[in-house]
Amino acid sequence: MPRTFFDRRSFLQLSGATLGAAATGAAQNALAQAQSYPNQDVHFICGFPAGSGADAIVRFYAEKLKPIIGKNIIVENRPGAGANIAIEYVAKAKPDGYTVLVHGGSGFAANMHLYKKPPVPSVDAFQTFATINKQAFMMVVDARKPWKTVADVTAAMKEKGDKATYATSAPPSIVMGAMYKEAAGLKAVDVNYRTSGDILNDMISGAVDYAMMEPVFATAQHKQGKLRILGLSSPERLKAAPELPTMREQGFPGIAMELWWAAFVPAETPKTVSDQLNKWFDQVTATDDAKKFLNNFSSDPFISTPAQAQAKLVEDDRKWAEYIKIAKIEPQG
Repeated sequence: MPRTFFDRRSFLQLSGATLGAAATGAAQNALAQAQSYPNQDVHFICGFPAGSGADAIVRFYAEKLKPIIGKNIIVENRPGAGANIAIEYVAKAKPDGYTVLVHGGSGFAANMHLYKKPPVPSVDAFQTFATINKQAFMMVVDARKPWKTVADVTAAMKEKGDKATYATSAPPSIVMGAMYKEAAGLKAVDVNYRTSGDILNDMISGAVDYAMMEPVFATAQHKQGKLRILGLSSPERLKAAPELPTMREQGFPGIAMELWWAAFVPAETPKTVSDQLNKWFDQVTATDDAKKFLNNFSSDPFISTPAQAQAKLVEDDRKWAEYIKIAKIEPQG
């Protein structure tokens, strides 16, 4: 049988054509998948336990998006390691839009610097396809205490010295607590809890003096008269709760953390899919129901483009590196 020979030019042309056809086929396959999206259940991943403030946000969006998308949306709670377990889980998921992380963008950025081994090598491991809200972590005390301002707490804690205690749970509360302690010159001991709900009993019993708490739980307890909100971590007062002062305006200018929630998918997810998810999330966030829900825990709706959202995540990654240094926090793990 005669042997067939190819000169170098023919070989390269054939190889190029083969690779081109393969690339075209892959692109067409990705496009076909994107055009049929979604054709199965979508999973929303929450980094905190069921019943937490974070869980309430995730489930609200799951409920509102189900009739819009036309598929079941299954909420999976994967708590642990300050939400790092959930972040890592989604980062390793198939990038097809069926595994979505609904989580604090600021919390994600904080985790990149609070841990010696962050959940992903870089925030670029994700596409931030939609923003949800702007909110603040809150300094709270037992409503039965006489303290009405941050200055009142500061004076009381200086008297207690190293017997003073405060509670934290999520990463932003750890940083807020450390920044306040440093700026106020306190010796208070940080007692870390799994959730805000776990803090309440110890605060009411007097086991801890004050807490830095996430807004969903804190606002609910404030409205019920169990806790008193004294200061917000945000740089400005929130439109949803204009009566609540910031830490900044009470003599702590270094505490100006704008916290926000968003939705993420792995970076390799087709743009057509993430763009579609963006439209759906924005559609919900723009409703009166969403505004009412978000305002209910002192939170303002926040809509942006995917490009703006990703840029905000990258900027927060830089800011949180600075916050950790300012608060003199040693990375965990």
